[in-house]
Amino acid sequence: MRLESSRTSSLFLLLIGILIVVTGCNSEEKSDAYGQFEAIETTISTEIGGKLLAYNVAEGDRLEKDQTVGLVDTTRLILQKKELEAKVESIRSQIVNINAEVEVRQEELTLAGMNLKRTQAMREDKAATAQQLDNVRSKVETIRKQISALQTQKQSIRAEISATQARIEQVQDQLQDTRIINPVAGTVLTSYVEPYELVQQGQPLYQIASLDTLELKVYVSGAQLPSIKIGQAVQVLVDSTAERNQQLSGRVSWIASEAEFTPKMIQTKEERVTQVYAMKVRVPNPNGVLKIGMPGEVNFRAEN
Repeated sequence: MRLESSRTSSLFLLLIGILIVVTGCNSEEKSDAYGQFEAIETTISTEIGGKLLAYNVAEGDRLEKDQTVGLVDTTRLILQKKELEAKVESIRSQIVNINAEVEVRQEELTLAGMNLKRTQAMREDKAATAQQLDNVRSKVETIRKQISALQTQKQSIRAEISATQARIEQVQDQLQDTRIINPVAGTVLTSYVEPYELVQQGQPLYQIASLDTLELKVYVSGAQLPSIKIGQAVQVLVDSTAERNQQLSGRVSWIASEAEFTPKMIQTKEERVTQVYAMKVRVPNPNGVLKIGMPGEVNFRAEN
């Protein structure tokens, strides 16, 4: 009897244990969506081609916004700029020469004008012929036309100076582009080049991402979609230990407009034909807890 009673007690305790485990398992709430964290990645390219004289970028480096990280060879552009500047000076010297010639013509015009008045007076006194008066008038008009032509030539030269200066500004802008300036603060994910390589305009140099905020890309069913909207506050869960999760706050930043099949990396055999909608949740990461590729869960029941 004691042996039977002992067995009955053991069986009773085992049933209670199973009930507790089953109850505990059933009390665990499943999250509404699952996915992986991604970073907002930016690919930085060179704006001008040439030899990469300096390049201070390595994977894992933290770069600040507007930080200079490299330099493309500037020798060709500097020589081109000097050549254009010399051309401007040469053109300006032509204006100096034209101004001097204009002054000479102005003096000739003054003398011709005085001569014209004397000839007109002599003609009135019958001391000069009509032919002589016409010759003097013709000389005055010729000098005036010469001065006008010189002024037109000066305008043409000034236009040429303006065009050359515009080219100098273009070269100066290209010289500024030889400095590789990091446009966004973040961490370097991948570097594609090495110092002293010959790079082409538009060639990718490195990829950078701000890890201060990550995006959790998850997939939801069509039935869940009506209750989700962009800007909605949600609860995000990430693994803290093997048994516990860490709660974070996030906001829905993007929802796909078309459905797709469940990605293989998160689907089960039964879900391979299920169509879902992709969406992204932006999650602040000030302490660096979140990592690219880390799994995460989303609950849409978070309060706004």
